[in-house]
Amino acid sequence: MAQMVDEAAVEMPASRVSEKRPFEMSGWPVLAIVLVVLAAGGWLLNRGVTEQVAGLAGAGVVLLVVGVIPLTSLIAIAPGEARVVQLLGRYLGTTRTDGLRWVLPFTVRRRVSTRIRNHETDVAKVNDADGNPIQMAAVVVWQVEDTAKATFEVDDFVEFVAIQTETAVRHIAGNYPYDSHDGAGLSLRENADEITGRLSTEIAARVASAGVRVIESRITQLSYAPEIAQAMLRRQQAGAVVAARRQIVEGAVGMVEAALHRLDVADVVDLDDERKAAMVSNLLVVLCGDRDVQPVVNTGSLYQ
Repeated sequence: MAQMVDEAAVEMPASRVSEKRPFEMSGWPVLAIVLVVLAAGGWLLNRGVTEQVAGLAGAGVVLLVVGVIPLTSLIAIAPGEARVVQLLGRYLGTTRTDGLRWVLPFTVRRRVSTRIRNHETDVAKVNDADGNPIQMAAVVVWQVEDTAKATFEVDDFVEFVAIQTETAVRHIAGNYPYDSHDGAGLSLRENADEITGRLSTEIAARVASAGVRVIESRITQLSYAPEIAQAMLRRQQAGAVVAARRQIVEGAVGMVEAALHRLDVADVVDLDDERKAAMVSNLLVVLCGDRDVQPVVNTGSLYQ
């Protein structure tokens, strides 16, 4: 029996930072004020230069500088993305509100996509729990849930998700057999729903420290490796033939039992044990044979 996957065995480091909101506000009032300040600064600078008044020109320069500083803190955020705000290396928070927003000046704003993404692994060649080489690939649907963890806990959260997904696929493939020949335990081919559920759980445990939420994962390709595919196909065909013959035999035995019972109840003919055995043998040959039988008509008595 294959070993059960223990999701608790996937232990990732605890996160040191989590997402929070920074000081922010709508950018439209700030833009209006900045435009007024810049217009006033431009007018004073022009007036001071024209009239050669150093005080007016200096005031105009000051207003222009004061207007430009908050102008650089205006950011436009589209739906499905966020901005991670840092000041001198310190994490201040994440703004997710779409539209024109204003944050503190002199900050660094990193763009992080919060859209739903797909990642499909390459076809991995691994050994299943029985040691047979198989080929397996999966697709995972994921989304950034905590932008702070995605930014600061790992170097590249997209690459991190890709590597951890492939690791989980290989781990799952090595813990279950491709086929459960004895009918005990789970197998990759026959218990796809249970296996994909455990795959999603393991991937989620691996990428949680990076602030990523796994929405769904599915196995997209599952097959034996080419070098054993023909042998395993013959094995599956043989198993299907055996199962079909077993069902045919069980049905034939039931029909023979019913026939003997009906003959006894109706008292059509009195058969001794030897004739019953011959009748059972003939009926089983007719019912279980894979070819049409040639009937032999007995024109004499029952015992000739």
